[in-house]
Amino acid sequence: MSEAIQLTSSAAQRVATIAAKQGKPAILRLSVEGGGCSGFQYRFGLADGVEADDTQVETDGVKLVVDSISLDLVRGAAVDFVENLGGAAFKVENPNAASGCGCGSSFSI
Repeated sequence: MSEAIQLTSSAAQRVATIAAKQGKPAILRLSVEGGGCSGFQYRFGLADGVEADDTQVETDGVKLVVDSISLDLVRGAAVDFVENLGGAAFKVENPNAASGCGCGSSFSI
């Protein structure tokens, strides 16, 4: 059975670097909130720990945690870190998204 959500090695490496600089655990929280130009938007942040209703996956010693409500909207997705001429950012490849915006930070179902 495949993971409910995935964290790429590139994203794990970036989280580890950020967490080390901030003196925090290497735990990335992904949540989904209403808003953005397409209806829902992704939120990323370092977490201090794992909550009881979180789903977690680990890649290269870094954890990705998603709350149960957000997981319904991102199940099967992969979180990556990409760098290109436009900048560097975490990106969610979400198979549940029917459409997205140009910036890639919001989506609709």
